[in-house]
Order: sequence, then structure tokens, then C-alpha cells
Amino acid sequence: MLDKTFNPADVEAKHYQRWEDAGAFAAHVESNKRPYTIMMPPPNVTGSLHMGHALTFTLQDALIRFQRMRGQDALWQPGTDHAGIATQMVVERNLAKEGLTRQQLGREKFLETVWAWKAESGGTITRQLRRLGASPDWPRERFTMDEGLNKAVRKVFVELYRQGLIYRDKRLVNWDTKLHTAISDLEVEQKELNGNLWHFRYPIEGEEGRHIIVATTRPETMLGDTAVAVHPEDPRYQDLIGKFVRLPLVGRLIPIVGDEYADPETGSGAVKITPAHDFNDFEVGRRHNLPMINLLDRDGRILDSFEGYAAKVGGRLEPFSEPVPEEFRGLDRFEARKRVVEEMEALELLEKIEPHKHTVPHGDRSGVIIEPWLTDQWYCDAKTLAKPAIEAVEQGRTVFVPRQWENTYFEWMRNIQPWCISRQLWWGHQIPAWYGPDGSVFVAETEEAVRAEAEARFGAGVALTRDADVLDTWFSSALWPFSTLGWPEKTPDLARYYPGNVLVTGFDIIFFWVARMMMMGIHFMGDVPFRTVYIHALVRDEKGQKMSKSKGNVIDPLAVIDQYGCDALRFTLAAMAAQGRDIKLAVSRVEGYRNFATKLWNAARYAEMNQVAPLPGFDPAGVRLTVNKWIVGAVQQAAARITEAMEGYKFNEAAGAIYQFAWNSFCDWYLEFTKPILNGEDEAAKAETRATTAWVLDRILHLLHPLMPFLTEELNEKLGGASDRMLITAAWPEPQPGLVDAAASGEMEWVIKLISTIRAIRAEMNVPPSAQIPLLLRGAGAVTQARLETHRDLILRLARLSGVTLTTDEAPKGSAQAVVEEATLVLPLADFIDVEKEKARLAKEIGKLEQEIGKIDAKLANRQFVERAPEEVIEEQRERRAEADTVRGKLADALASLG
Repeated sequence: MLDKTFNPADVEAKHYQRWEDAGAFAAHVESNKRPYTIMMPPPNVTGSLHMGHALTFTLQDALIRFQRMRGQDALWQPGTDHAGIATQMVVERNLAKEGLTRQQLGREKFLETVWAWKAESGGTITRQLRRLGASPDWPRERFTMDEGLNKAVRKVFVELYRQGLIYRDKRLVNWDTKLHTAISDLEVEQKELNGNLWHFRYPIEGEEGRHIIVATTRPETMLGDTAVAVHPEDPRYQDLIGKFVRLPLVGRLIPIVGDEYADPETGSGAVKITPAHDFNDFEVGRRHNLPMINLLDRDGRILDSFEGYAAKVGGRLEPFSEPVPEEFRGLDRFEARKRVVEEMEALELLEKIEPHKHTVPHGDRSGVIIEPWLTDQWYCDAKTLAKPAIEAVEQGRTVFVPRQWENTYFEWMRNIQPWCISRQLWWGHQIPAWYGPDGSVFVAETEEAVRAEAEARFGAGVALTRDADVLDTWFSSALWPFSTLGWPEKTPDLARYYPGNVLVTGFDIIFFWVARMMMMGIHFMGDVPFRTVYIHALVRDEKGQKMSKSKGNVIDPLAVIDQYGCDALRFTLAAMAAQGRDIKLAVSRVEGYRNFATKLWNAARYAEMNQVAPLPGFDPAGVRLTVNKWIVGAVQQAAARITEAMEGYKFNEAAGAIYQFAWNSFCDWYLEFTKPILNGEDEAAKAETRATTAWVLDRILHLLHPLMPFLTEELNEKLGGASDRMLITAAWPEPQPGLVDAAASGEMEWVIKLISTIRAIRAEMNVPPSAQIPLLLRGAGAVTQARLETHRDLILRLARLSGVTLTTDEAPKGSAQAVVEEATLVLPLADFIDVEKEKARLAKEIGKLEQEIGKIDAKLANRQFVERAPEEVIEEQRERRAEADTVRGKLADALASLG
């Protein structure tokens, strides 16, 4: 007998272990089934499950369980990412507690320490994924630093280098002055700060008393200015193009150049150009062959002498040096800012200072302001690799769902910049490049191969120095769809499971991961890495705000699982995962879907108490009772809707369809409709209804399993009649033709609509629940009259009616009316409510709602409000208006029905 209540904690660990022990998650490369592949986006080895993880892994698991049940050879390839910066920071913090630094340990010993940490603490995220019910093929788990993937990374680097697609260059990078490494755009957090805009006067050389005014948010960078740019068509400055200004504080002569980057409508229309410290300025500098002057060291302090680089013929940069004014040497960049402003003011070259709010890049892990810095780095020719990846999406070989994300992909790919792939870290794939005594570069997959090449040029015993940098974490992740399957070896797994069917991920890594997998997959495998990219939304708090620790609005998925169970969280996320819409998650929603689990559990207990059990050989097509024909057909219709929704990645529609069927059609209606049968004397009808109930309940468990795996597996075990049959490997209820009886469906849906309409009127009119009210049915045709006679007792009981009378008379005064099909329902309420008082109440409620709608309309019509309010606030107002309008409509209908 089922326990009185469903306790998720009692069943989750039990069933997960049972699935793993049975190998239920395994793909079978030798199978003759059709393969279905999902590559798990590898979470950081340092990671802990957050709500974004919970969403993406819930959706992936739902898909993999769905396709596994449909008879596919389903591979969900798991693994974790070595997370270069994050992992190095964790281990360095641990060392700091012991009073040690990585430099004291040395590279080799430090890396041994990282591997030891990984062995002990690096499995947290995968253990937490098990708590979420994730069912990947765990024995296949990979790590982006394991030996197989390391081999793949080295091979890709060497091949791209030899093809001229990887090279060294001096360019600007996002430089973290605390971590002392270049970082990717994804690791940069833009923060809005209150700052200043300083306007400086630069003297025009040879024109005494004439100045050009430039504005900057970073005065210290003026020390590295190499030009002033104006728009070539700006009439104010056309006579100055080609002339020079004398750069204050330094004395450097710098040209005034015409470039469309300068916006005549912004500020003075003239902009200072510092190519070595601003990404836009860098491009201007390249267009005009401007010198590039680096001001700073790796800590963000002013150098003793400028590291200058002049562009020569062919774009090659030739180094030169220039003294830094003594008063600025060694100053921190922000101290230098103050000193520059003071000096410019002293020279009477400070025009004005304006308060200025602007976004400033910060390192997401270090928290320091990121500095654009000119360094030598390794780059990948992303532009060349992007071309076939763009064509693949244009031709439909890979499709984005929702389709609008293709525009985001194209926008980035068509304007792609060289990809900086080197990082100044110790933890990661060390770049397979060595330098000879004259600085020449040797690149090969092994040191032995490099040494043979170097000795052929320099002779035996030549001293070689390996490049100390490691590769960007995204470089190894870009190879994930094929490196995890054994590439560069031609393995059976690679032949069978590449390309994958779908990638499920968030929009924020379309650039960093999706695009790069596309580029690398096509280049090395000759085909796209996945046929579909499903982009899910963000999980926000209930007000639509992004979750953050500083706001205190973070929802911990593990805490939610502890309180409400894994199934309730999974179902909530799926039910809210509408395409193209962010999820506004409130814990109360999870509680609501926990109630859904409880509802189904109680329905199963009710069935068990009424001797409902699976009937071997039961044929749903053979049922004879109308109510059973109806529910059998309803199962088929629900299965069709759920299957179609899952195939189309419409998880919210799949969740909505199974919820509506299980809660409403089955629990609320079918179980109520069949109570008189189970309590009656017709043994044949009872036997058929018990068998039908068992079959429908079993279908519900199958259809619900991808979203609520633990509850459904527990009920399957307790009610299924076969203890060795696991639901996870059972067959999906594919829609069967011929099981929908249109007449039975029409009849029972009419009964449901009739009762629901009466219940709604009772609720809207405040009719006491205990009151037995009469129903007059006017204009009922022969079919309706027949249905009424068949189901009269059911209607009287469930609608709480004293009787039903067919009539042709006009409605008595104080009646509420509604129409169901051709018949008019008349409910005389004068004896049960104060009609005039009820009219007044309804009118008052309608008035309140109209006032609220008017206030919201006024807000939304206010241009200033719409422009200034956060998008989530505007969306909340729109939702409140829609909700109020719906309620107003219902109350207006109720008022009208009272005459």
C-alpha cells in the first residue's frame, strides 16, 4: 500500500542508484537503434549547481529521457571543464591560507596541487547533477584536461598553426591587473559607474592660441595619445585634418586625422586616439598607421619609459622607446589620473569637468577594472573559420530555436575579430610552442618533434624555451563535440554520435562556445557539430530581476529540492520555459507543482484502495462505457500534444498538456465520474473501469516521466505489477490511431463544460457552497436532452443542483444565465443571494479594476516612465493590466447575466 504522503527524499536517492546500477543511462555504440546525441555543456569543475544549471540540465535530461523512451540509442555525453582562471584562483586561495604562493611552489608542483584538488573537490557539480535527476552516460565522463582531450587540443593547435590560422600578434586584450592575464569578453562584467568627463584643450601646432577640445573618461591615457580624430565631413575641423597638435605634458607632436569613428554629434566632435589603451582607438590606429604607445605595466602602473610601436610597411610593428615624464613614473593608473588632471588645470588646458555615468569593464572574478593592454598573444584567424560556419546556418544545416537567435549568431560571426587564445596562467593546456635562441618559433605536438626540428636547424643540444602561456578555456571546449568521442582517432563512437542532434544552452555563450564549436567542428570533421541549437531563457527572480548575491534574490536549487523535491523544481522550470521568454521564478510556483505531485500520488492511492491494478492484455480499444471511451481518447490526444511539444522544444506546452490532462481530465473529472461505477453493482462495468483507470494512470506516468522522473518511477514500481520493469527504459506512449471516439468525447466534454459553467457562476455570484440550486435548461435539443438524462445524477451531484428542468419560459427575475452549445442555462438565484446587493458588489469590483487599468494605462503612456523604467518593471505592469482586464471581463459577464 502506498504511504499516505509522497516524500521525495525517501525515493530520489533510491531510484537514482537503481538507474545507475542497471546501466539505464548508457548508450550502446553497437546498437542498431537510431542514435540520438546531446553534448552536455561541461560545467566548471569549480562549480556548484545554480538555477541556470538547473534549467539547462532539466531540459536536456527531459529530452534525453524522452528520446530514450522512444527507442533511440540516446547518448548524453557528460563532462566538466577545467575552468582555467576559476580553478587556479581556488587553489591559490587555499595556498594563501598556508602562507604559500604558486610562485614559491613552482609550476610543476603547483600543477600537482591543482590535480590533487580536482581529485578531492572537483566532483561537486556532478554529484549535484545526480540530485537533479540528470541521466547522462556517466562512465563516458570526460574532462577538458584529460589525456585524450589534451592530445586533441595539441593536434588542433599544430594543424591550425601550420595552416596559418594560428599566429602571434601584438594586439589589445582585456587585461586583468590583479590576475595578470588576458581574459575573454565573457569574463568581463560591465558595471555602470558615476564618473566624470574631462574636457582638455590640445594646442594646434603653428597656430598660436588655437586649440582643439577633446573629452575623455580616462585622463591618464592621454600620455599615450598618438592622434586626434575628427569626422572627415565635419566643417568645423576640415582645415585641421593633416595638421598636428602638441600633446600637453609630453610634448609629442600628434596628427589630426579624418576618420568616421569621430561622431560630430558627440561632445566636441573631436576624439583623442590612444591605440594601445582603447579597442576602438586601436582600429583607428591601424587604419592610419599610428604609433601605439603602451603606458602601463602588468599591474596598471605607469612605466618608466613608454613602450612604443610604430607601424612600418606591411603592418609590422617596430619597437621604440620614449621617456615618461618623471612625475608620472610608477604611479598607479588612478593616481596618475588625478595627477594628469592637476597638471592640465595648472597649464590652464582643462576646459571643464562634467559628471558622467558610464559603463566600466570589470574582471568578473578579480573585481578590478579591466585595462585594454597591448601585448604579444597567440591568435586564431576566426574570420576564416567563421565563413563555413555562417554558411551552415544560412543553409539550414544547423537551425536555431527560437529562430531569432540566428540573428545574434550572424551579427557576431560576420563581424568577428581575431580570437585571442593565450592566457597567462599555469593551469590549462600549455601552448605547444618552443622558442629557439634567436626567437624563432617551433610548434609540434610533442617536445621530441620540436627538438628534432630545432636541432636540424641549430645543431644538437640547442637550448629551447617553452611558451609559458596556456590556451583559453574556450579553445578546448570548442572541440568538445568530437574530442569527447575519441578524435583524433577514428573511433566507432565518433562515427556514430557525431554530429549531435541538439545543443541546449543559454544565449550568453552563443559567441563563446556555440560559434566556436561550429567553426572547429566544420573545419576538422567536415560537418556541423549539431543539427539544432535550442537557446533557453534566463531564470530571473519573481519580479524579473537578474539573480545576484548582492541583491539577495538568489534561489538555491538544492535548497528548493530539499524543501519541495526534485520533481517539483524540474516541472516548474519546464512549465515556465516558454520559447523566447525569461523565467520569473517564485518559490511559490515550485510549491504549486509540489501540490501537483501530491495530487497524482493521492490519485494513485485512491486507485489502489479501489482495487485498481494493471490488467494483462488490456485493450483500450475494447472498452464499452462512454466515460472509459472518453478517457482513452483523451489520453491519445494528450500524448499527441506532449509528443509534438517535446519534438518542437516547447517544454512549457508539454508540461501544460500533461498537467491539464493528469490534474483536470483524470483526477478532477474521470475519477469523480467513475466513483458511482466503482461503488455500483455492475461487476463488468467495475472491472472495465478498474482496468481502464490502471491503463490511464500508467500512460500518465510514462508521459510525465521525462519531467518528473522520481515520482513516476516510484509509482511505476509500486503500481506497475512488474518490479523489474523500470519506467526510464519503458516505451513512450506513441499516439495510436482509432482510440479517439468522437461521440464519447463530445458527450463527456459537454458534461464537463456544463458543470464547469455552473460552478463558475456559483463562484462569481457568491452562492453559498452548501446551497442546492435549481437549473432551468432552455432551448435544449434532442442530443442535449439525451445527454442530460444519461448523466443527470452526475450533474446534480457535481454541480450541487436541486434539480434540472427543461423549459421554454423566460428566465425568472434575478437569474444568472449562460450558454452551453445550443442550450441556455438559467440559474434562478433570487432565493440564494441578494441580487441587488450582488449587482452592486460586482459593479464596485468592476469599477476598482477599471481604475487600476486606467492607472496602468497612464503609466505605460508616459514616455518618460517607459524610457527610464527597467524592462522587468514595464513587463510587470503589462502583466498586471492583462490580468485585471481578464477579471473585469468575467465580472462584467456575471453582471450582465443578472439582467
